Amino acid sequence: MPSPTINDYLDRLPRSAAPGQRIWLGQDGSARGQYFNCTLTSVFQPVREIDSTSIVAYEAFIRSYSKTDGGLSVWKLLEQAASDDESVELDRLCRMLHVLNFHRQAEAAGSDLYLSVHDRLLAAVGSNHGMVFRRVLDNLGLPAEKIVLQLPQSMPNQGWLLDYVADNYRRNRFRVAVNVANAADGLQLLGRVRPDAIKLDGREITDRDGVEALLRKCRTLGVELLFKRVESETVVDVLAGMPADGRPILAQGHAWDLPKAALDRRSGHEHAATSARSLANPGGTASRADAA
Repeated sequence: MPSPTINDYLDRLPRSAAPGQRIWLGQDGSARGQYFNCTLTSVFQPVREIDSTSIVAYEAFIRSYSKTDGGLSVWKLLEQAASDDESVELDRLCRMLHVLNFHRQAEAAGSDLYLSVHDRLLAAVGSNHGMVFRRVLDNLGLPAEKIVLQLPQSMPNQGWLLDYVADNYRRNRFRVAVNVANAADGLQLLGRVRPDAIKLDGREITDRDGVEALLRKCRTLGVELLFKRVESETVVDVLAGMPADGRPILAQGHAWDLPKAALDRRSGHEHAATSARSLANPGGTASRADAA
């Protein structure tokens, strides 16, 4: 069940947009926010163990609100119009919407929540990354330890910044994930950043030996390796054939789930056929909602 503190906070929110009010509740009970002329809300995509398809976590994505489908991804549009300060404000608004929309649902109990950190935020925040968000969670009675903050891929000259931000997030009790372009980058970052999780693009697995080496190293160090954007049965079969060593392979993507507002605990097999039909439909939700 959602915590009493979350319920109390939601009960005190206005039921429609109002001047000076950043967040309000829609008729469906979801939290919505305003940024520029966009109404924003959250959708969630499960992270699954591919052998059992059990859900162990969710990743949140921000979307423009739509009555008829999953809405549009707005980051690429809004970041062009926003200054660094406005981007920081948008990032904080997104995080607040995500934790409210996630933890108001009973199905969230026990699951980790992955939240992306926009690359502009790394340089725009001057000092203690994560402190403001951690205080928000403390006030809502929510555990920071169940939040995994995802850092973007960094350029070679940004290595020191990635290290600094990751250290600050850990000091504020968050866990840290890093996105990497390939297995070699993941191996290089393991020792330096000491992440709790590494996220690797799973649309194609072209370097199976490198990926298996990264998987073995992650398991030795107690780091989760998570394959994102898994879309095809071919890749699912490749991942299923990797050495398990008694631990599950974690993945997320359209092969099992489309991002949506409601958390759903059904097995991935029950979703796979629906997802495939939606992806094949040019007018469907999946064609409009780009799960990053």
